[in-house]
Amino acid sequence: MGSSETGKKAVLLLAHGTPDVLGEMAAYLSKVTGGRALPQAVVEELQDRYAEIGLRETPGVDAPPLTKWTMIQGHLLEQALDCEKVYVGMRNWHPYIADVVAQMRTDGVTRIKAVCLAPQNSRTSVGLYRRAVLSAAAGIEVEFVAGWAESPLLAQAFAEKLWPVWAEACAVSGRRVPVVFTAHSVPCRTIMTGEASIVGARPGTPIQESPDPYPVEAKRTAQLVAERMAAVGFGDEDWVFAFQSQGVSGGPWIGPTVEETLKAIRAEGHLGVVIQPVGFLCDHVEILYDIDIAFREIASDLGLQLWRAESLNDSPVLVKALAEIVSGEYKATVDEVTVPEGV
Repeated sequence: MGSSETGKKAVLLLAHGTPDVLGEMAAYLSKVTGGRALPQAVVEELQDRYAEIGLRETPGVDAPPLTKWTMIQGHLLEQALDCEKVYVGMRNWHPYIADVVAQMRTDGVTRIKAVCLAPQNSRTSVGLYRRAVLSAAAGIEVEFVAGWAESPLLAQAFAEKLWPVWAEACAVSGRRVPVVFTAHSVPCRTIMTGEASIVGARPGTPIQESPDPYPVEAKRTAQLVAERMAAVGFGDEDWVFAFQSQGVSGGPWIGPTVEETLKAIRAEGHLGVVIQPVGFLCDHVEILYDIDIAFREIASDLGLQLWRAESLNDSPVLVKALAEIVSGEYKATVDEVTVPEGV
């Protein structure tokens, strides 16, 4: 993606990024933490997790899942748009956002529509993507999509993945099986507002004048998925929400955690559970390891059988959702067009 035949308008999809081989883990994590070194034990633990999902010491035939699926999503979106070029930039690994924007400039792009492949807006994620794009795009107009958590097609895409696995789980269990919708947790300090943001925050943590929308938007996506499942008898009593993959940095992270939620579900007498992560659009370590390995082991120890809805990955409905955002048919939360000085 990024040929010399690019027109003046183009789309930039933004994703987190992931290392290509195990030996890149320390360098990758330094990008994630903004240069803060992590203990070697943490680096090795994450290397072990990535090894469990197939990452090796030397490059394999396929790219890591996050990179592979993100590139496929970009390719499918470009096909759907037909007349607009689609680029993909990563915040924490190759291809870096700055390098991709530089290529767009070389290709003659003068206007970018940037879309985060993280539908729910958060200062911790989307805000950092926005900063990276704008810092690299001097001289290029940027229309930045800050959130699309309520996209009807996004909810439809998730519901289409959830229905078959929920039906299977209920049939196997012989009873209704609860669904746990999840999104990635964030540090509590990043969503605090006013004086509350001072409590437990590190020195220099800025006080937010308004609450971060992320927890509300994540749960709103889940609610919309549940509403689309209503036609098959799915109701409010059939689902709960939890935040997964709390990090290793100091201070509390938002919850409830999946681990706590699984214990509560078992205590209610359930023998099965379905997990659907609605904050992620494709397979990566937080799904393939955290859910498929770690949470499944925890569930087994509790006496729960765990099912997971397939990730969206190359979902045609997801591609339609992205195309609606790019075309403006779906009114996402969009920052005003930014025109750097000197243009």
